[in-house]
Amino acid sequence: MKRRSLFAAAALVSALVAPSMSQAQAPGKTLRVVPHSNITILDPIWTTAFVTRNHGYMIYDTLFGTDLAGKVKPQMVDKWNVSKDNLTWTFTLRDGLEFHDGKPVTSEDVVASLKRWASRDSFGGVLAKSVDNYATPDAKTFVIKLKQPFGVMLEALGKPSSNVPFIMPARIAATPGAEQIKEHIGSGPYKFVPAEYKPGERLVYAKNDKYKPRAEAPDGTTGGKNVYLDRVEWVIIRDPQTQFNALVAGEVDIIEQPTFEQYASLKAQKDVQIVDAQPAGLQFILRFNHLHAPFNNVKIRQAAMLALGQEAHLKTQVGAPGMYAYCRSMYPCGTPFASDKTGLYTGMADPKKAAALLKEAGYDGTPVVLMRPTDLAAIAKLPLVAKQQLEAAGFKVDMQQMDWATLVARRAKKDAPAQGGWNAFMTAWTAGDILNPLTMAMMNAAGDKGWFGWQDDKQIEDLKTKFAQASTDAQKKQIAEQIQLRAMETATHVPLGQYFNPAALRTNISGLVPGGAQVYWNIKKN
Repeated sequence: MKRRSLFAAAALVSALVAPSMSQAQAPGKTLRVVPHSNITILDPIWTTAFVTRNHGYMIYDTLFGTDLAGKVKPQMVDKWNVSKDNLTWTFTLRDGLEFHDGKPVTSEDVVASLKRWASRDSFGGVLAKSVDNYATPDAKTFVIKLKQPFGVMLEALGKPSSNVPFIMPARIAATPGAEQIKEHIGSGPYKFVPAEYKPGERLVYAKNDKYKPRAEAPDGTTGGKNVYLDRVEWVIIRDPQTQFNALVAGEVDIIEQPTFEQYASLKAQKDVQIVDAQPAGLQFILRFNHLHAPFNNVKIRQAAMLALGQEAHLKTQVGAPGMYAYCRSMYPCGTPFASDKTGLYTGMADPKKAAALLKEAGYDGTPVVLMRPTDLAAIAKLPLVAKQQLEAAGFKVDMQQMDWATLVARRAKKDAPAQGGWNAFMTAWTAGDILNPLTMAMMNAAGDKGWFGWQDDKQIEDLKTKFAQASTDAQKKQIAEQIQLRAMETATHVPLGQYFNPAALRTNISGLVPGGAQVYWNIKKN
């Protein structure tokens, strides 16, 4: 890099991380985090983007949480009970819950929030099918009355990752799920500071002095959300080398997702530590748009699935030994529902078989609009490999490049690809997001009401309901396998292997809580 470029990079970092005089805090009281991507959508129910989920955990609280071992524990809830026929669940909120606008959290807020969450989330949608009605006998009590037993109620309410059933004021939760909320008020450990929000540059959160954490030790998304900082700033730095330089210089405190190539250099820095906040790992996937040609044809989706192999994607995107693993299961390998019963999908690229199926399907050369996020280093190389493998099988691929925020907005569009829509995109999910068919967004096959890609498959939806009603682990395992086989048959998406992407922290930072999401309570800065 030329000297002028170095000076320019330094000036950029200083401009991004240096607060104004009015924002200045006492040493050690401000934590500066480089999130893994830019954030332009602040509604954690409208989108499944992890950066928006992480924003949600800053300002909202949840009824239940999930610890690192996968156990669901109460968070905003104090106590609960279930009727003998398993059809009536009664919950009581704990004392001291207050929204950032000073109003108490009530059962009405909870019910409104759950209804909005259920309108967008796969797990919530299955719960909604079993609900007869909600009741709010008093301000601290809410009741869920069911039509049939729903044995995974606590797993639903304690879902740790996208979409998380965050609780917000009823007036805000009244916003239809298809629309984004315009106010960002929660009852969580931090308050969002909208006056200092600069899209593409900075988000600011202030300590919520009125928040009353639970007494238990923090564990995953459960336990006491103790805040030891006055302020957290998310600093948007898109260039990986500039991120690295800022961390080494002490101008930022945490990089959520360094590039895989940087780990060796980061480990060599005496003031930098590597901490894995997601020890169960993540999974790469490719998602199809089921609405438009060519992927509205199931055989063409199957051909694409056969064309895509995990090895090239993992070696190209991750590369670092020990940081990736092959796994053709849609559920993470090493977890209870993982299965090698994957039908036609082997995880190995088979261009000849894919080409034969593509010919049989009558593919007419319709280009595949594949979106590539250039500024999200953790997945930016994947579309390059997918394009090569799809073209080897006979597909015509139109790879369109954009930043991640644009991709997140564009994937919500149902327009035809030629009118600004899309055919496929690639992303990653934490293990907690894909542990079972109810948590997995790609298993939302409810058509227009489903996740981006909008698959419409009644068989998957019916099997999910059976899974929710299953009373034994053996039954759940069997149904989970049936759902996976149906998902492979209909090519909901393509699993492309597992990987790890630890955070990089300054050595004076401690207390980062491992779990299913990146959370910023319990952190101390010395």
